[in-house]
Amino acid sequence: QVQLVESGGGLVQAGGSLRLSCAASGRTFSNYAMGWFRQAPGKERMFVAGITRSGSTTTYADSVKGRFTISRDNAENTVYLLMNSLKPEDTAVYYCAATSRLIATINAAYGYWGQGTQVTVSS
Repeated sequence: QVQLVESGGGLVQAGGSLRLSCAASGRTFSNYAMGWFRQAPGKERMFVAGITRSGSTTTYADSVKGRFTISRDNAENTVYLLMNSLKPEDTAVYYCAATSRLIATINAAYGYWGQGTQVTVSS
């Protein structure tokens, strides 16, 4: 089993930056591609960013391209999401997830999910 725990969320002003972390349990972290999703109140959970097992390839939702950066440190069993130039519409609960696929952008492809961390961007 894989357990994921997100951290780093909080309150930030528009234009600011925030770095989220997702710590994974187990020795097989490097066998999973990872992703970040977010869900705002009353809205569906949406894909934000994904990264392959080695970290060699990344993919992003159009809404965050050029602003967010996903990365991973397999030695530390951790995946990160660096969020720059934050906007109020980025406000949501952010979830970390793991998939056995090479990389994926749909939530159905991810078998493991964290509890989420709240990100609030004020105007």
